[in-house]
Amino acid sequence: MAIVIFSSELQKLTGEAQTSTQAAIFKDIVQELALKYPRLDAEKLFDMAVAIDGVIVHTPFLEVIEPTGELHFLHRISGG
Repeated sequence: MAIVIFSSELQKLTGEAQTSTQAAIFKDIVQELALKYPRLDAEKLFDMAVAIDGVIVHTPFLEVIEPTGELHFLHRISGG
């Protein structure tokens, strides 16, 4: 099962620093998390930056996460 790591802001909504997921495709993982944690908004998760196994993925919608993989949700940083 892949591990999902939550940012400190998301931890306020989940009550956990991390969880595991049965799903293997990013969009399915987001849906699973939204069901597991009612305070999480799936649309907000889709808008966040995502790192899969340490690599930032800009369009993760259909990305496959290996069963031994790690998925990090990060708040996007904007520059000026």
